[in-house]
Amino acid sequence: MKLEAEIKQERFESEHQKAAINVLLTANWLYNQNSLFLKQFLLTPEQFNVLRILRGSHPATLKLLDIRDRMIDKNSNCTRLVEKLRQKGFVKREVCAANRRQVDISITPKGLSLLAKIDGRTADNPWRQLTSRLTKSESSELNSILDKIRS
Repeated sequence: MKLEAEIKQERFESEHQKAAINVLLTANWLYNQNSLFLKQFLLTPEQFNVLRILRGSHPATLKLLDIRDRMIDKNSNCTRLVEKLRQKGFVKREVCAANRRQVDISITPKGLSLLAKIDGRTADNPWRQLTSRLTKSESSELNSILDKIRS
């Protein structure tokens, strides 16, 4: 759906303003689609992000700061997210042997299994649905544009 119809606004100050609003609206739409998809696995998008980060470092452990630095939403309460995932059995927290003030966090086999199950649901996964709407070339161009905005 076109931006104008979605927010019921015909005019914008500039194409730059329209583009910024379009990025925000699309990001919010994608977040909501992802949230609905992950609800069936009893996960929030932020919890899913933590699990993906830990899977990416597996079998190595990460510190809380390392996880937070890699998160999409830097304002998330990483401590709370890790604790909720620990209570569900998806992550493990261990005091570091070399530095007792430090906690090492890793993904458990149960967490890896859940991510594999989610990965297998390609048909209704909102991230995968982008492939039906954008070509590989369009996705690459979009990635370049979004990187350019943040640089």
